[in-house]
Amino acid sequence: MSEGRLAGRAALVTGAADGIGRGIALRLAREGAAVLVADVDAVRGQAVVAELQAMGARAAFIACDVTQRDQVTGAVDACVEAFGAIDVLVNNAYGGAGPQRIEKNTDARFEAALKMCLYATKWAMERALPHMKARQWGRIINMASLNGVNAHMGSADYNVAKEAVRAYSRSAAREWAGYGICVNVICPAAVSAAYRRFQETAPDVAAAISASNPMGRMGDPEADIGGVAVFLASEDARYLTGNTVFVDGGGHINGVPWTPDLGPAD
Repeated sequence: MSEGRLAGRAALVTGAADGIGRGIALRLAREGAAVLVADVDAVRGQAVVAELQAMGARAAFIACDVTQRDQVTGAVDACVEAFGAIDVLVNNAYGGAGPQRIEKNTDARFEAALKMCLYATKWAMERALPHMKARQWGRIINMASLNGVNAHMGSADYNVAKEAVRAYSRSAAREWAGYGICVNVICPAAVSAAYRRFQETAPDVAAAISASNPMGRMGDPEADIGGVAVFLASEDARYLTGNTVFVDGGGHINGVPWTPDLGPAD
């Protein structure tokens, strides 16, 4: 695909085999970007690549466990090798533990969440920096969460890790602005793979969240989240950096009901 707002750009999207990552990958490709799909799920990841190629896009897959530094940096290298550049980096991958009371939230859970969210993002951004700096152009889109913004119950490890991503993103935005690199954050509310897992563990809470959303629904990964990602990845966002965009149907305005069953307190 040679036409579109992102024609000639190369993008790496982590966690792109399903949910929000897949939705963003599809939208980037529709706008002309070459897309490297990175995910631990090779079967689903290859299926997304087939979708992208069927649209006429340049696309490839790389197996990537974002808790492993060498695999994260390897994915950045693979994007440059496959497409000659890394212009757009979308740090989306996450797969967390279930709800747990804060007093039972172990160091191991916190370490796992920080590695998958903060460190994976940090590793990818640092590896991409020299390439973006050399071209004096780059777009980094990091996925955070309303869980952290609103300090939802039962997910302190996830909340802290995602808020750390926001702080790191703002810091990088400040330091890298002079290189033409824009770093922004999306806090989404969409029917992602993680949301579907949450629906299974807390269906009543999930239903209440959807019903209370000002728009009366959860977002669509491609139509609702992907379009905003395209804007942030485009030349139209060249003067926008260090921001958090709440792509949530207005759910952040008054908060959302979040009272998962955490079991009996000690």
